Amino acid sequence: MKAQKIIIKKVVKKGHGGHHGGSWKVAYADFVTAMMAFFLLLWLLTMVSQEKRAILSQYFRHFSIFEKSGQAFLEQAAGITGQGAVSVHQAVTTLPIMKPEEFKEILKKAVEEKLGDVKDQIFVDIFEGGVRVQLIDKEGKPMFNLGSAEPTALAIRILNVVGESILPMPNNIAIEGHTDSLAYKTTNYTNWELSTERALAARKVLERIGFPASRFSRVSGYADTVPFVKEDTTDPRNRRISIILLHQKKD
Repeated sequence: MKAQKIIIKKVVKKGHGGHHGGSWKVAYADFVTAMMAFFLLLWLLTMVSQEKRAILSQYFRHFSIFEKSGQAFLEQAAGITGQGAVSVHQAVTTLPIMKPEEFKEILKKAVEEKLGDVKDQIFVDIFEGGVRVQLIDKEGKPMFNLGSAEPTALAIRILNVVGESILPMPNNIAIEGHTDSLAYKTTNYTNWELSTERALAARKVLERIGFPASRFSRVSGYADTVPFVKEDTTDPRNRRISIILLHQKKD
């Protein structure tokens, strides 16, 4: 008589977490970490001035993990946020110094993307070793109303875009005001006063978006002495504001 085989089946009871395991804990920890980083970023943005935020933005545009990482990054970040031994001035001057030709192309691209409808009133060229942006009047689209030093909405819009593009750069700037040759009937107020006041008004617009006073090398008016259209000094295009990003010399 053959012995009968006895098969014993064991039932393994799985716990409540048997199906999901502990993976949800990892996902939750990642979520909490991401939220902490997000709120830390919001806090930093409220604590850092607009100028320093622009510097930080410019830094990351040129940041390469292969060139700068670890301690070098922490030192520069500390300088930008005001923590540690590296000063904000040092952080600015360590940004890459662009050639005028390179920055000219950056400005032209910004004009194309954000001011395409009025790009025929914005001229970007190399001037005195730096980059010059000229905001030019056009019939029906003035930067300032005739005889006024109050910038129009169009002028403010252009100045904001141009200003935001050059704010992160370490270069000082110069602002020049120009008029046409149409004279005032009175001698108490001339194109000299008008061109100077328009340059000062442009400076105030730039200051409102974060430009510190220390970055203005000069703000001056030239009346009608440097016409844009030399063959016709009454041409509306002679009424303009020039913003010059001055050449940054290497030490």
